[in-house]
Amino acid sequence: MRGHDARSLQHPAVSRRTAIQAGAVGLLGLAGNHVESLRAADSGRLTDAPGAGRAKACIYIFLSGGLSQHESFDLKPEAPDGIRGEFSPIATATPGIEISEHLPMLAQRSRHWAVVRSLTHPTNSHTTGHFYMLTGRSKTPPGYKGDRKPRPSDWPSIASVAGDATTPRNNNLPPAVVLPERLVHWSGGVIPGAYGGIMGQHRDPFFVEASPYGNPMWRGAYPEYTFPNQSKKPPTSADARVYQAPNLKLQHGMNVGRFDGRLNLLKSIDRQRHALEQSAETQQYDRSRQSAISLLADKKIHRAFDVTKADPKTQQRYGANSFGWSLLMAFRLVEAGVNMVQVNLGNNETWDTHGDSFFRLKERLFPPTDRALSALLDDLETTGLLDSTMIAMAGEFGRTPKLSTLTDSFNGAGRDHWGAVQSVFFAGGGVNGGTVIGSSDKTGGYPATSPQKPENMAASIYHALGIPAEAAWYDELNRPHRIYHGEPIPGLLG
Repeated sequence: MRGHDARSLQHPAVSRRTAIQAGAVGLLGLAGNHVESLRAADSGRLTDAPGAGRAKACIYIFLSGGLSQHESFDLKPEAPDGIRGEFSPIATATPGIEISEHLPMLAQRSRHWAVVRSLTHPTNSHTTGHFYMLTGRSKTPPGYKGDRKPRPSDWPSIASVAGDATTPRNNNLPPAVVLPERLVHWSGGVIPGAYGGIMGQHRDPFFVEASPYGNPMWRGAYPEYTFPNQSKKPPTSADARVYQAPNLKLQHGMNVGRFDGRLNLLKSIDRQRHALEQSAETQQYDRSRQSAISLLADKKIHRAFDVTKADPKTQQRYGANSFGWSLLMAFRLVEAGVNMVQVNLGNNETWDTHGDSFFRLKERLFPPTDRALSALLDDLETTGLLDSTMIAMAGEFGRTPKLSTLTDSFNGAGRDHWGAVQSVFFAGGGVNGGTVIGSSDKTGGYPATSPQKPENMAASIYHALGIPAEAAWYDELNRPHRIYHGEPIPGLLG
């Protein structure tokens, strides 16, 4: 079958170039009309394996820098000094499962989530680790240089594949969104792996750039949870980033490439809508485009972006910071009909805790993550969307078993890059909650049981979204490219 469907007894039998033009025409203003004429469908087969097609949407939370498994979901309290960390495990609501004492809200919600403690891949490089975990491929393609420059020869991202292969739930929204920013290295290079790659630029996810890239020497969930990149060499200027709800500055004939960077403050949305509707009349846009432009005034879409103006109770539950606002935006976009949302929690490798690890995790990183992720789970459950929305959370790698001390840069100890094992969090969308899959060895250095690869993580997402095991996507020369490069993680979905 042609691989343009997810779930899918019905899916558009049109090229992705045409589909993205139709699917995003209202919100993004991409060139293309006659949405209704693009609803031709053919049929496909879902597999009968557990969990197939349970999810209609996926939120992939990416912790750039690499979450320490030892301090989060795989503590080793019996390990010797130099490996054992300062944190203690606490019991969760599920008997037998323990996680960090500094994730108490997630511990209370363990019935909703599973953790895979044995994901492994062969690199300790930030850039290549990002590439592996964002594409779900643990080998690099021909032409890959690892030089922080996305290329057309790259493997496509999980977001691009999932957005391309799933049936749109809202024809006025893009099928895949990345927020609140692109992943940019402190040197200015753009981290590869989050783009369409060999699928083509027209299959890139849509990037909501609400978090401007500021001084790269500041990290964390601003404004209240920031910290300097190096504690002994702090920046001379304060972190001046301001989280901005995006607005879309639309022009007739705009395409995906030209659209990049066209984001402004949401306060001008009504004025722009009025001007666009007048333009639609004078230029005789067809009915589909006129109705799509009018959708800019839809309160649900306006609300999805304008998270910094959420009511006080919501702000308190999620946290009035970049982590909380980002996960609130993800929830609202899924609620509005986006199929795939990648949330980058912390630019410039925020989770790269080479030093001062225990202070940074306890005081700066775990509190906003625990609060916002718990609020996301609660809202998905309350609205009835948790069963149909998968959450996956991972970084580019784990951290070394052995503690390290970089006295020139940091006051306290930390852990270094470690691709050999990491813990990956899953919830909702058919995930068997209250489950631990796989294990690491006694020092948390290597998988001890049930080793999994990025390919298995990606396959689990695709499977939950109902993408058939035999599905393929087709390039501009009509050549098929398979979607699956591994099997779903055994026991994760049910």
